[in-house]
Amino acid sequence: MLGLALGDALGFPTEFQKIPYLERSYGDWRELPLRKVAIVTDDTQMTLALARALRTALARGPLDPLRLADPLREEYVDWWRSPENNRAPGRTCLVACELLSRPERLWQDASQLGSKGCGANMRVAPLGLVRGLTEQQLTGAAQLQAALTHGHPTALAASELTAWTVRLLTEGVRPAELPALLRAHALANRTRYRADWLGDLADRAHDHSVEEFAARGWDECLGVLDRLDAALAAPDREADPCLATGEGWIAEEAFATGLLCFLLFPDDPVLAIRRAAFSGGDSDSIACLAGAFAGAHHGADAWPADWAARIEYREELLAFGALWD
Repeated sequence: MLGLALGDALGFPTEFQKIPYLERSYGDWRELPLRKVAIVTDDTQMTLALARALRTALARGPLDPLRLADPLREEYVDWWRSPENNRAPGRTCLVACELLSRPERLWQDASQLGSKGCGANMRVAPLGLVRGLTEQQLTGAAQLQAALTHGHPTALAASELTAWTVRLLTEGVRPAELPALLRAHALANRTRYRADWLGDLADRAHDHSVEEFAARGWDECLGVLDRLDAALAAPDREADPCLATGEGWIAEEAFATGLLCFLLFPDDPVLAIRRAAFSGGDSDSIACLAGAFAGAHHGADAWPADWAARIEYREELLAFGALWD
C-alpha cells in the first residue's frame, strides 16, 4: 500500500511530460525526487475506495459478488463526490461513477464497455493482499471492481493479471518467474467468462459469445506479455520503459510497463518506481503499479522512512497494510 502510493506521488508531477522535458527539469532519472508534500492522485484515492469496500464486504462474510458490489459502488460514488477528487481523474471513471450514483440503474448500465483505460487496474492491488481468498474470489472480484467503470474485456483481464501478480509476490514467487506464470494464467483463462461476478455484462457488447468476449481481452494481454518478454530478453534500464511495453494509458500497457520497471530493478524498489515515474507515458499509474509490485515483494520496510512519513493518506494506507498482512 505504501509502495503504490509512493509511486503514484513520484509520478504525479511527471505525468503528461516527455523524456526531454524530464531530463531538462530533473536531470538523472535515478535522482528523481519525491515532493516535500507527497500528494497522490486519483490512483491512490480509488485504491483506498476499493480497500474500504473490501473491508466492508469481508466483515459481512465470505467474499462474493453480492457482498462486494454494493459497498464498492458506494465507495466509488463517494470518491466521485469528494472535494478531494481534484487530481485529474480519468473521464471513464467520472462518467461511470455519475451513472452509478443513480440508484435506479444496475451497475452494468454504468459500465463503459468501450473503455480499457488504466483506471480499471491502477486501483486493484488490495485484492492481491487479502489472505484467504480463493483464486475464484480473487480473480472474480478483480474483474468486478474494474467492470463497474471499465467494461472492456481487456480492462477486466488486465485487472485480474494485476491482482494475481500482487498475490504471487506476497506468496514468495521469485520475480523472474512471473512472466511465465502470468502467461500460463492468461492461457488457462482465455475463454472463461465470470458470469457469477459480471452478470450479463458481455451480452451488452457485440461479440458472438461470452467466450469470444473474454478471449478478446486475454489476447490483448498475451500480446503485451510478448512485448514484456522481448524487453526482458534485452533489458535497457536507461531507456524509457514506455518504448518497450507502451505508455500505460490503457490497462494492459499500464500493467506491463509497471511490471517491467519492477523486473528491471527487482532488488531496488526505489529505483523501480523512479524508472517508472521518469517515463514518457502515464507515469503516475505506471509507477503506482511498479510500487505495488515492489512493495508486495519487499514489504513496507523497503521504502525510505522519510518518504513513508510524508505520503498523503499515510495512516489509512498503513492500517490496510496491517489489516491484511
